[in-house]
Amino acid sequence: MLSPALCARLRDALLDHGFTTTGVRDLLGHGAHAALTRGELEAPARATREAGELGALVRLFLLGAAEEKPPLPALDELVSGGLLTAGPTGYRAAMDLRPYGEEETDWYVLSDLDTPAARQDRDHVTGVGGASLTLASSLVRTPVVDTLDLGTGCGVQALHASRFSARVVASDVAPRALAVARATLALSGVTGVELVEGPWLAPVADREFDAIVSNPPFVPGPGRVEYVYRDSGRAGDAALAGLLADLPARLRAGGRAQLLGSWLHVRGEDWPDRVRSWIPAGCDAWILQREVTDPALHVGTWQRDAGLDLSAPATRAAASAWLDWLEAERVEGVGFGFLLVRKRSDGGPGEIVVEDLQGELADPLNLEMAQWLDRMDWLRAHRSDDALLGARLRLAPTATLETYATASDEGWRDAGSAVVLADGPQWRHEVDAPAAALLAGCTGALALEELITLLAFAHDRPTDALVAATLPAVREFVRHGVLVSA
Repeated sequence: MLSPALCARLRDALLDHGFTTTGVRDLLGHGAHAALTRGELEAPARATREAGELGALVRLFLLGAAEEKPPLPALDELVSGGLLTAGPTGYRAAMDLRPYGEEETDWYVLSDLDTPAARQDRDHVTGVGGASLTLASSLVRTPVVDTLDLGTGCGVQALHASRFSARVVASDVAPRALAVARATLALSGVTGVELVEGPWLAPVADREFDAIVSNPPFVPGPGRVEYVYRDSGRAGDAALAGLLADLPARLRAGGRAQLLGSWLHVRGEDWPDRVRSWIPAGCDAWILQREVTDPALHVGTWQRDAGLDLSAPATRAAASAWLDWLEAERVEGVGFGFLLVRKRSDGGPGEIVVEDLQGELADPLNLEMAQWLDRMDWLRAHRSDDALLGARLRLAPTATLETYATASDEGWRDAGSAVVLADGPQWRHEVDAPAAALLAGCTGALALEELITLLAFAHDRPTDALVAATLPAVREFVRHGVLVSA
């Protein structure tokens, strides 16, 4: 693998030639860059024809082409370090190296090549994929002293954690993954990250952290390890359940953990109760289910991800065994989503919320995750009905009221209304006329109790009955950010 000194020289060369996220995007232009993200190579190749040294680097590292003499230092060392291969047509990339960054960072991520043959290696180190981007976009950025990146892989989450952490520890069970992560960090100019080897939380069994992030091997199936990045070695979703049980011991009071995970939808069981039972006492938790796949799609997706020929007899036999296992376990579907866990600072009972995340995400989830923690603190401080009734609330500026109608023999018939947030997860709440009027009155001028009293008079409803019906909905509005403290 590449030495730190060589990584520093390589980084300088890449930056000098403009091989950055911005530089590549500007060179290719919108159309060719979009084609590259779709895996279409001809348009970006044409865009590099007259692009000099930057074009050569794009062809070498992003298009898989051979270059007679890449504009890089110490080519022999890059070959011996495993980054390049040398052949009769020139040099080719033996590993995936690409610019990556957020805001004003110029990072580089090193990983194994994303080819069908490479993905079938048991110790394959994946690069920046959909899962890693999904987790990174959801990370709470509140500054902390130290963060653990559990199962770091190529080091993507460690890069992001370095932006909000004074110290970062990155662990992995695979020595090759740690070597790749070390090179990723060095190429990105990120220093001070401690890399430790071992399974799960074992390498940090005597330590505590302010934050833990993890994109663990979460693919439910029989207890086996065909691919280290994917398989936990434990059957079904037992590894995720075990990890959640162990997390609080590694978190300081008030510390947070953010993970991606998958859970089984078992016939005869309620999946929210299944996941809720894994959260230890004394922890707040938000479990957001992003999607559910049926068993056949689940198996096919992950066999395709591994680069397997789905029609090959061996692949079909493996799929059959996997489906047999799912059927024996009464699995009807496999859920996937986000988990946010916070260890209560006062040791009190936690709040656990499990829900589906509907529709497309308009924005990254990082702000929503941070605000959810703040809202839970606010709701806890206003747990009593009297405290909530005395609060002054205002409607979020991005909230809109939608009314809709259905067709009938007499024409359009009013069917209802919903309040919708235009940003974040775009939460949607069905509301009746009194609820819509209450939300409209939430300008921060009056306490909630005063608004309900006026509403009861206007709609000729008993105040006590309206309070009982309204407060649960108000708590949901606050939790989703429809109503905010004034």
